[in-house]
Amino acid sequence: MTDAPEFDIQSLRIVRAISDTGSITAAAAALGYSQPAVSQHVRRLETRLGVAILERVGRGVRLTEAGRVLARHAQAVTVAIDAAAEELAELRGLRTGLVRLVAFPSASPVLVPRLIAALATSHPGITLTYLEAEPPEAVEAIREDRADIALTFSYPGDRDDPHRSSARGLTVRGAGRDELMLVLPLGHPPVQGVADLADETWIAGCPRCRGHLLELCGRAGFEPRIGFETDNYVAVEGLVAQGIGVATLPRMALDSFPLLPGVSTLPLDAAEARRLHILTAKGAERVPSLAAVLDRLAAMLAR
Repeated sequence: MTDAPEFDIQSLRIVRAISDTGSITAAAAALGYSQPAVSQHVRRLETRLGVAILERVGRGVRLTEAGRVLARHAQAVTVAIDAAAEELAELRGLRTGLVRLVAFPSASPVLVPRLIAALATSHPGITLTYLEAEPPEAVEAIREDRADIALTFSYPGDRDDPHRSSARGLTVRGAGRDELMLVLPLGHPPVQGVADLADETWIAGCPRCRGHLLELCGRAGFEPRIGFETDNYVAVEGLVAQGIGVATLPRMALDSFPLLPGVSTLPLDAAEARRLHILTAKGAERVPSLAAVLDRLAAMLAR
C-alpha cells in the first residue's frame, strides 16, 4: 500500500484560490494572506508531494496537471470540512456561517430581500451575500466555488438548458414554477394565446428569454418579428404601454414593481411556465447554515 499524499485543507484552499483567480497575488488577496506566504506554502506543498503544483508561463503561473487534480477535488473536500465545523458549532449552540447566494435578476427586487430579512430574524448569526447572474453563469459559480447556493430557471423546450451537462456532479433541486404572462397594451383586442399575436411587433428580453420566445412562437406556427430587445422589465412595460409592441414576462418580474399604466397581462398555459431550480455542490445540505438557507428559500418559493 502506497503512502497517502500529505496535504491539508489550507493547501486545498490555496490551490483552489490560485485556480479561481489565475495568479498567486490574486489568490493571496482573496484569502487574506501575503503573496510571499502563499508562495512559500506552495513550495512546501510541492516538497511534501514530490511533484510540481505550479509552472511558470511568461510572467505568470498556471497549475500543472497535479495542481488541477487538487483544485478539482478541493470543493468537495472544503464543503465536507465546513459541514463538520458547522455541525460542531451547532452542538456548542453557535449558529453562524457565511452563505453565498447567486440568483437571476428578476429574483432580486422581491425574493432576495425577503429571504435576507427572514434569515435576519430566524438565524441572525448567518451572513448572506448575494450575486446576480443568469442561470449559466450561476451554475458556473457553484462549480467554481464562488457561490454556495444558486437559484436558477429553465424554460420548456430550452435547447441550451444549463441544468443538463454543465450541472453534472452538482445537486439540482426543483423549486416550483414561475408563471409566464403575455404583456399587452391596455385595450388590446382579446386574444386566446400567442398564435393570435403573429402579426405583432415583439419585445424580447435576456438571451434565454429571447430563445424561449422564439421556441414559443415557433410552436404556435410563426416566427416573431422582434423590434426591440431589453432585459429591463420596466422598459419592456414602458414600450408595451406606448403600443410599440407586445411581450412575455415571468410573473416574478411583474410582481417586482407596480404594473405601469396602459399595460394589461394575460397568463399563458401552465405548460409554458419557467421551472425554478436550486443548485448546490454535492453534500452542501450537511452544512447547517446552508441547510437553513435552503429550507427558507424552498419554503418561500413554495408559497
